[in-house]
Amino acid sequence: MIPPIKDMTNAFSVKGLNVVVTGGNRGIGLGISSAFAQSGANVAILCRNKESGDKAAADLRKYGTTVFCEACDVSSARSVKDAVLNVFKTFKNVDVLVNNAGVSTVTEFLKDRELREWHRVIDTNLHGVANMLFETVPHMIKAGKGGSIINISSIGGQSLGGARNHPMSPYHASKAALDMFTKNMAIEFGDFDIRVNAIAPGPTHSDLDKDLPPEAFEKIEKTMPMHRFAEPIEIGALCVFLSSPAACQITGTVIVHDGGIVLGG
Repeated sequence: MIPPIKDMTNAFSVKGLNVVVTGGNRGIGLGISSAFAQSGANVAILCRNKESGDKAAADLRKYGTTVFCEACDVSSARSVKDAVLNVFKTFKNVDVLVNNAGVSTVTEFLKDRELREWHRVIDTNLHGVANMLFETVPHMIKAGKGGSIINISSIGGQSLGGARNHPMSPYHASKAALDMFTKNMAIEFGDFDIRVNAIAPGPTHSDLDKDLPPEAFEKIEKTMPMHRFAEPIEIGALCVFLSSPAACQITGTVIVHDGGIVLGG
């Protein structure tokens, strides 16, 4: 059992922890990788584009921690298995796993030929998380140190927004399922002091910006209470908190980080 904090000394520290971030080479993932590296954690970036990942890792090493990249397609069980084995050649154990890798699509369900987009999105956003947990968690259990797993979900798992004009059914379905999967895993892994939470970002500047119609930016910023998109580093800051001693009693939650947009207004 992880003991509660007794005072605020190092309550928010993640210094020296070993962290794995999928899709950690760009967008929200890079913000997460950056937040951990700046906070003194070692980071393994898993991504499909090895060249981009190596570049991100090289840049983050300026903060003085171990940062490296392993090529990985989370939708492939074989690719995940190989990548995780390689991670453990550098890391003796993994303290934090952030499942950030994700894709989106804009397509009407019945126009999705052979359900290609459906399977592509579900295979990455949901099956990809399952693949990562299946290969990584046994190592965390064997190490006996507990840990923190953070799944990057979306407010799209809770609300549809402009689904009539901007259909994204595979994305919405994958994120809704991920929220419930998070809660299930929090129960299964709790006996091993492994906490499992999800973060549901709202409008955040990332590679998924391109999937939004131009008029959506003005409308979103006008109607949301905080009147701006979040920055990736802000999602990273929340990940750091959820991995710190201060959050040792938080598990099975889906934390919305959306500038208040789900409130409607």
